[in-house]
Amino acid sequence: MLSELWSLHGRYKILHMTWFAFFLSFVVWFNLAPLATALQEEMGLSVAQIRTLAICNVALTVPARIIIGMVLDRFGPRITYTCLLVYAAIPCIGFALAQNFNQLVISRLALSIVGAGFVIGIRMVAEWFPPKEIGLAEGIYGGWGNFGSAGAAFTLPTIAAILSFSGGSLINWRLAIAGTGIIAALYGILYYFNVQDTPSGKVYQRPVKATGIEVTTVKDFWFLMLMNVPLNVILGVLAWRLSKVGFLTTSGMYLVWLGLVGLYLFQAYGCWNVNKDLLTGQKQYAPNERYNFSQVALLECTYFVNFGSELAAVSMLPSFFEMTFGLNKQAAGMIAASYAFMNLAARPGGGLISDKLGSRKLTMTVLTAAMAIGYLMMGRVTGGWFLPLAVLLTMTCSFFVQAGEGSTFAIVPLIRRRVTGQIAGNVGAYGNVGAVAYLTLFSLLPEGDVGNRIFFEVLGVASMIVACLCWFFLKEPKGSFAEHHEGEEIPIINQEPIFASETKQL
Repeated sequence: MLSELWSLHGRYKILHMTWFAFFLSFVVWFNLAPLATALQEEMGLSVAQIRTLAICNVALTVPARIIIGMVLDRFGPRITYTCLLVYAAIPCIGFALAQNFNQLVISRLALSIVGAGFVIGIRMVAEWFPPKEIGLAEGIYGGWGNFGSAGAAFTLPTIAAILSFSGGSLINWRLAIAGTGIIAALYGILYYFNVQDTPSGKVYQRPVKATGIEVTTVKDFWFLMLMNVPLNVILGVLAWRLSKVGFLTTSGMYLVWLGLVGLYLFQAYGCWNVNKDLLTGQKQYAPNERYNFSQVALLECTYFVNFGSELAAVSMLPSFFEMTFGLNKQAAGMIAASYAFMNLAARPGGGLISDKLGSRKLTMTVLTAAMAIGYLMMGRVTGGWFLPLAVLLTMTCSFFVQAGEGSTFAIVPLIRRRVTGQIAGNVGAYGNVGAVAYLTLFSLLPEGDVGNRIFFEVLGVASMIVACLCWFFLKEPKGSFAEHHEGEEIPIINQEPIFASETKQL
């Protein structure tokens, strides 16, 4: 695969076009962080308000990833990704035109939906690559796409400064943010006309119903109901946080909480509707057709600690380096981008290790434990540190975080083929649950070295707990290194199996 990677034909064209779609969605999603201090200065926002905007930036991604997972399984990645990228222009322009804090919050909440784009490419890549190569392929998609946050941090402060026609000290953050959305929309149209959901001759597998995840035992259904609770609770935490900065009144917060209870019940009904034959005893799955939902739950936990911590760290690192080491905005943004810069190699590396090591479970466990150690060490960074050493530590920690993400999604497409979009949506949503939880904690901590130390130590302890869970309870997926996916028929030519995605109708 590595020798063919730079080909722009067949499945490699799909891979490159899809990771770049994800890259642009991440540029849009994280266009606030490198411009946050300029926005704060121009709009006169408090530290609490800026931190609240950072939480809003990941808030609605939680339900959006679940909904998009359903839409994806039903309509396919080509249409779904196109619609999301075109949509990105609307909240970007709205945020750029905002004149007060409330308008900023509304626009940022709407923009957080764009973060759900990750789920779409997971299914697209899985349709084009076999299980034995899925780790590296998904790692390239996720890692190179995730680099969009670093791309935003590297370029947007400079672009905004160039676009500042007044010649004053304020940079033109408005035009820079609006421009990211317009570029994403234009690429969305290009994407639609240059990709297809599956290779020629291969059928796109759709679930019979897409209102909830299909499970194969009654016990797993109740486990699913339990794991859906945090997805709604974290939105309640966001509503509480918004009430603390005056965006919501107390009665408004209670109404949101009531709405979230209704949302959970609606979500539960959708899951019941999909699995009612199982729950009423009218259907039973043969042992070889079953899968353990506990494995999905463990992947949700791993993504909570790795991707959740990445989102939180990317949102706070520019200001962390700016304040801790007394750097200017451009320098702090570029140095903080070293965290996301590792995505180029780390996430594909995690996927490749998962492919080659022969045990996806062991890969997941070791990378999560190493990530925990990295965060605990970052909690010791202060202004007295040698700056290059702090950057090196940040990049090392980032490698294990993003390699862990790569190993997570080396497993996700192997759980249950026809509901890969929904499983990826739920696992991805837990990444955002982690981000909101971590950023909410960060918003409550004091500024300075003490708050930063507590923040990084919480990330480290949570990661170590999940590493232990993986060691004791994670199982090796069936067909982890097979030549084809579950449910695919392999044509036989000269007594040798040929992967279906590599052939047209014979």
